[in-house]
Amino acid sequence: MAVAGTDLQLRLAPPWLVADLGRERRVLSFAPHRPGFRSARHILIRQVRDADLTPDLDAMAWLGAEMARIGHGGDVGMMTSRALRHYRLAQAGPAACLATVGLGNAERVGRRRMVQPRGYGTINIALLIEGGLTDAAMIEALSIVAQARTAAVIAAGIELPTGRATGTGTDCIAVACDAGGTGFAGLHTALGEAIGAAVHDAVLAGALEWVAKHGTEPAGAVPGCAGA
Repeated sequence: MAVAGTDLQLRLAPPWLVADLGRERRVLSFAPHRPGFRSARHILIRQVRDADLTPDLDAMAWLGAEMARIGHGGDVGMMTSRALRHYRLAQAGPAACLATVGLGNAERVGRRRMVQPRGYGTINIALLIEGGLTDAAMIEALSIVAQARTAAVIAAGIELPTGRATGTGTDCIAVACDAGGTGFAGLHTALGEAIGAAVHDAVLAGALEWVAKHGTEPAGAVPGCAGA
């Protein structure tokens, strides 16, 4: 699937969702596989079952081995227990956002739940910006992605004993672009506005779909079904 106005191409081949960035790009992320500043052509999301995520599993090593097995060891990788068919895509100007949204692991920022949820659920975001950014602008862009994610989750209305959810305990963000001279991506810039709009729209659509099935109290979800 091609995303109009960008070089982004999506390929859904369960248990993988592959975002082809069109060419090798700079990627900044805190993904479990190849985090930090990297160069990569693809960002992958691997679907796992809740039952696979046992306490003794070295998830990062396992994901790395899985990606190497399919020839993507040099790319950036994330994991989700959300069924990949629920992915959401949104675009605004030069920004295209791919998101998978599960909220079974929801948290309120600054007030973590002391009793851990019974299921898994995370928000994965891969953002492609068609433009060349400096390191500082990429970091700023990542902060805008986090703001937009948080605003969308708040709007979805997930109520926890600690307050309204603002994200999950295992959210992951990756920002991809070319190297270039654009030095700012804040809320007052056209680029920052586009980033925020694309991410907010994709995450909110995914969150509302999740809420429609599971309700606004994720602690009541059935164990093992957070990704359904």
